[in-house]
Amino acid sequence: MADPADPRVLDRSWRSWASLTVLAIVLTGALLGVLIIPVVQGRSAGIDTYTAICRALGILPGSPAQQQVVSRNPPTPVSQVVWTPDVLQILADARPERGRAKVLEVCAACHGENGVSISPEIPNLAGQSGAAIYKQLHDYRSGSRSNQSMTDIAKALDESVIADVAAYYAGQPMRNPNPLTLGASEVAVRLIELGDPSRNIPPCSACHRRGSGGPIETPVLAEQQEGYIVAQLKMYASGERRNDVYGRMRAIAAKLKDSEIKELSAYYRAGLR
Repeated sequence: MADPADPRVLDRSWRSWASLTVLAIVLTGALLGVLIIPVVQGRSAGIDTYTAICRALGILPGSPAQQQVVSRNPPTPVSQVVWTPDVLQILADARPERGRAKVLEVCAACHGENGVSISPEIPNLAGQSGAAIYKQLHDYRSGSRSNQSMTDIAKALDESVIADVAAYYAGQPMRNPNPLTLGASEVAVRLIELGDPSRNIPPCSACHRRGSGGPIETPVLAEQQEGYIVAQLKMYASGERRNDVYGRMRAIAAKLKDSEIKELSAYYRAGLR
């Protein structure tokens, strides 16, 4: 029989008690953290026991202490246009003469046969970048950009016809714009040429001037309808329009003052570049 006073017996005894103590602490913590506290918090938040425990274990998302906010807004996809070699080839193979036939059939009533719109709220398309027109029509068709009339029209066009329409309007001559900035708004000129580094606003000309080397889908803004530019910038600022790649325009428009939006729109409408 082992002697209780034997140091080896005492050591084993202390180790057993220490292990039991640690185990008891762990089990108590688990009981509190996974069962008791989540259930109590869940009841206060109107969450059933099963959901509260699953959230505490990480099986379900959310906190057992409060109900999850359920968004009632439908998800809005971003642009699905990717400039792959196949897409670029479609643009390269576009046939403007076939695009003109489709324009006369479905586009001219609003955008004009020559790309000059009938309303300040409808964009001019004459001389616009073919890639820009293609992207916007594709975005309407995919739901990345929302306008019921344009969505219905774009969904009725296949990809090659969209490219044909884009090529036709891109080939239409623009008016003879005045490239001088004499008398133009100083605010607009500064934002277009220099931006505002203090607000992380890049110059508009870095992307929206023809030949600037910006993203291929960036539209040319010279001679664009004033009301249309105002409306689009405000929709970008509010997040209502979301088909800009990487959220570039949303980030910029949200920093512009209403007066700046108005002056920029007037500048571009005058044909200044």
